[in-house]
Amino acid sequence: MATNGTSDIKRKQGIVSSLCKHFSLDPKAFSSQVPGNDIKTLYINILKSSGKESPQNNDEVMKWIAFADSFPGDSKACYGGLNELNTDLAKKSVLLGNGFTPSEADVIVFSVIHSSVIALSTPEKEKLPHVMRWMDYIQNSEDLGAHFEKILLEKPVFEPQMAKAAAKPEVTSSAKGTVQNTKIADKPDAEKNAKKSDSADAKKKAKGDKEAVPEKKAPEKEASDKDKELSVSLLNIQVGLIRKAWKHPSADSLLVEEIDVGEAKVRQVVSGLAKYCSPEDLTNRRVVLITNVKPGKLRDVMSEGLVLCASNEDHTKVEPLLPPEGAKPGEPISFSGIDGKPEDVLNPKKKQLEKITPNLFTDEKGVATFKD
Repeated sequence: MATNGTSDIKRKQGIVSSLCKHFSLDPKAFSSQVPGNDIKTLYINILKSSGKESPQNNDEVMKWIAFADSFPGDSKACYGGLNELNTDLAKKSVLLGNGFTPSEADVIVFSVIHSSVIALSTPEKEKLPHVMRWMDYIQNSEDLGAHFEKILLEKPVFEPQMAKAAAKPEVTSSAKGTVQNTKIADKPDAEKNAKKSDSADAKKKAKGDKEAVPEKKAPEKEASDKDKELSVSLLNIQVGLIRKAWKHPSADSLLVEEIDVGEAKVRQVVSGLAKYCSPEDLTNRRVVLITNVKPGKLRDVMSEGLVLCASNEDHTKVEPLLPPEGAKPGEPISFSGIDGKPEDVLNPKKKQLEKITPNLFTDEKGVATFKD
């Protein structure tokens, strides 16, 4: 390891601490091994003590141990290593495999580069977006104890510019924008029975009230049906967590996301966000989405939902809505004072989305609101 003796010991102490946390071991049991062993030996000893077998991708683990062992301690020299890591992380969330579960390789590399990353200037951090996204993910996914200072990311804050004209449709939640940009091609056949049922109910109502001023009852029924069609309660709005995002294979304006909504499998959703967000920006981000739109293909890629976003007035900035703090994937989102059961599947023939979304907007505090 390209460091002096003191920093070498400190780094290895950090590695031992984080690996022991990862494997649920007491780091004190290995403190005496730190001075006389390299990272590889420390890792092997800790792995044996954990009772776990060597991972199937052990060669990859060893590759990252070699990276950690050769990572320079000098603040200027380390930037080359961080650039290398940034390139490697451009297409994945963690160092090993295609999933989202941190491995011992992530823990080791995080421990080694932490002091270098935290010392970077803001412009330097901005040149390493994948490293910074990964560091933030690891420090929030792994319990690394108090050994590592929290790295605070300066994430861009979206400031709605619609406070003075919140009632204007163009300032609404970009559910509107998303619907405009990514309309689902396939139209559903759902709710034919609902139509017949509504019609039958209307006839019964008219017959029963025939002698009780029918000219007043009919408009009331029409108003009730109209209100029902415009109710935001028809939308099944849920919290989601974007597990993976990538560019649409044939449409530059579209991104494809795999979103966890608390179901057995993730949902694939196509969104018109490529102009405003990168796949890296969306990965591991919590979002709010409508899940009862009928699945359909957008430019030959299946989409099973609609991500809700907010935009500024001229639509130059668009960002996905953030769910309430602590809300878990799959939890429903409702609006205060509005009751009702969501449709199983929205019916495009009734233009429910087109009628409801113009009344979705963010207030002066940036909170999503429905104006009925």
